[in-house]
Amino acid sequence: MTIKKAAVIGAGTMGAGIAGQVANAGIEVLLLDLPSEEGDVNALAQRGKDRVTHPGNPGVLSPAIGELITVGNVRDDFAKLAECDWIAEAILERLDLKKDLYKKLDNVCHDNAIISSNTSTIPIKLLVEDMPLAFRKRFAITHFFNPVRFMPLLELVSGEDTDPAIIEELQDFCDRDLGKGVVPCKDTPGFLGNRVGCYAIQTALHIANDMGLSPTQADGIFGRPMGIPKTGVFGLYDLIGIDLMSDVAASLVSILPEGDDFHTFGTKLPLMTDMIANGQRGRKTGQGFYRNQDGVKEVIDLKTGEYHPVSAFNHSPAAKAEKDGIIHILEDQSLYGDYAWQVMSRVLVYAAGLVPEVGETPVAIDDAMKMGYNWIKGPFELIDDIGSDYLINRLEKEQRHIPDYLRQAAGKRFYDVDGTLSSLVYKGGTEPIVRPEGTLRFNDRKKTLSPVLSNVAASAYDVDGVMLVEFHSKANALGSHSMQILDQALNYVTDKGLTGLIVHNDAQHFSCGADLREVRSFFETEDWTGLDGFLNHFQQTGLKMARAPFPVVVAPVGLSLGGGFEVVLHGKQIICHANSNMGLVESGVGLIPGGGGCKETLYRWFDAKDGDMDAAAWEAYMALGYGKTASSPVLAREMAMLRPNDRYVNNRDRLFSEAMAAVKDGSEQAEFDRPSLPMAGKPLYEKMVNWANDMVEKGKLYPHDAVVSAEFAKILTGGDIKPGTMWSEQDILDAERQAFLNLAKSEATQARIIGLLDNGSSIRN
Repeated sequence: MTIKKAAVIGAGTMGAGIAGQVANAGIEVLLLDLPSEEGDVNALAQRGKDRVTHPGNPGVLSPAIGELITVGNVRDDFAKLAECDWIAEAILERLDLKKDLYKKLDNVCHDNAIISSNTSTIPIKLLVEDMPLAFRKRFAITHFFNPVRFMPLLELVSGEDTDPAIIEELQDFCDRDLGKGVVPCKDTPGFLGNRVGCYAIQTALHIANDMGLSPTQADGIFGRPMGIPKTGVFGLYDLIGIDLMSDVAASLVSILPEGDDFHTFGTKLPLMTDMIANGQRGRKTGQGFYRNQDGVKEVIDLKTGEYHPVSAFNHSPAAKAEKDGIIHILEDQSLYGDYAWQVMSRVLVYAAGLVPEVGETPVAIDDAMKMGYNWIKGPFELIDDIGSDYLINRLEKEQRHIPDYLRQAAGKRFYDVDGTLSSLVYKGGTEPIVRPEGTLRFNDRKKTLSPVLSNVAASAYDVDGVMLVEFHSKANALGSHSMQILDQALNYVTDKGLTGLIVHNDAQHFSCGADLREVRSFFETEDWTGLDGFLNHFQQTGLKMARAPFPVVVAPVGLSLGGGFEVVLHGKQIICHANSNMGLVESGVGLIPGGGGCKETLYRWFDAKDGDMDAAAWEAYMALGYGKTASSPVLAREMAMLRPNDRYVNNRDRLFSEAMAAVKDGSEQAEFDRPSLPMAGKPLYEKMVNWANDMVEKGKLYPHDAVVSAEFAKILTGGDIKPGTMWSEQDILDAERQAFLNLAKSEATQARIIGLLDNGSSIRN
């Protein structure tokens, strides 16, 4: 059976999010909730749809896709479920309500319809214990993580009676169509992600409080130095919601067996009960462990409950751990190092103790933490990094419990490479890691390879005759070292006769832009020749990509902004993830895109406007001046950022294999045949300058914005030239470099860049 129409019952945050992701797959979905007694009878479901389609935080790829969601209510529209092939239940976590709903569904749904629950805690055996066998055979748990569009993890749980064919169909549908990283789970309490993830959060929370650390200090350790998002633990509590996170922890306490170590840390901190009662519930209420007060970020004192301005947390072993591995903070002989050890050793022991209860290998747990909690590495990968012997020996010295699976790893690694990537099995030996056909993560493949080119910012690998360039600087910011590897990799493809080149990485974001620290070093030393040389090399490397006599595919994920997006724009084909966010945002720091971004934007709008240069230049001027970004590839195409041969995939784990196939096939590669353009010239240039000055007078732009806008106008029209004057690609690139240099020399732009680098926010001047 193919899922052609779906339904979601429950239009809360999770239900609406699931409906949005089904719509993103191009499938009609019916979203139902309780009927409202007053006003619109479908108000609750409509509110869910409005939330998931809101432009400020879209759960759908575009407004048009949101129209695939039809709202209704369970009183008037229940019979419509007979038309649906998959019904996902996402109502309150109350067993009695769920059971009552399933009985009604059994009377309405067609015999082959798949039913699933989004529960995060209730075992499947309890959910369907009163249902007939025919229903139990087509029932499963599909546990999504929030926000549904952006969090890749989906925990798929089957019951004793679930038909394996149903699980196979759900797994394939959720993988290919919904773009989820599907982790099959046993029907154990908390499944995988929340069981380990919540344990880690609660442990870090309580130990920080016991050791007298502030939230800022705890987040500074149990965050990026551990390969965990910068929110850390207290910041993550605020993000999720202190009340909601406390409820999840309490739910796990209620279902986990008595001897489980989660009970040691599962309760609230004493302060948190008052915080919840006072409305200090995190970001959704404007204050939690952190808050912004009159533009100043403040943090709560865990003992007094009073707020104080946040002090920057700097600890050199933590910085070294972020760069070179967590062993550097675990070995640190300080309060912070002790905190890191006390928390992480417990988390690693807890994860190891779940094998074989939740599975025979470490793969599912590691995948759950990476896809559900955005850890860079899972617990067992971290053990491999620090060494199983190191962990075991230190635990033995402290006379602490060591799980059997961890002892089995003594002198070994949980992951081994012998031609293929394998994992350690609970009862000895290793077995190859098998993922669904077409699923291929570069981070997995990279473990079997050595780079042929490498420096501090980027590396290049020969992957089956295809060159792959990976950026790996902080935030993948692009500087001279990044472009050096990209340039050398293009030469390597030609010299070695390789098939083509891919630019891709498995990081959270492709690239957040050019390295402003490098730009700052140029203007602080007034090395204008050096800055011009850096920009010229960036531009010429982009041209070399675009004009290469072989396939060049750029496969971005996450953010591709500024200089990062300029690299994307010069790929002969772009295959991106559905959640890619892209755009040229340099105007915010008082600069213009200097790596070919203005040139590409103008050419693409010229094509989109069928050769109407005035219309094209104006569209480019607005997009670049306002630093517009596209929150999805669908919107990017509407904004002339993507061309007809560019495409996207819903599952980022399929992006690498799609890019490899595209290079080897080569048929979808666009030719960058760039003829000279008839520039709009002086009349439109003056119109743009006057428009910006008028916006400043109206208070809608800052004075320096008008200066930046004038530089954009010069590039996009040619400035004070006759309309129709022909400019080549190189003419536009030269204009870009000159504009960039002009702005970099200005005190206002320098102030914006310094403010962003030193204080985290660019000033408006």
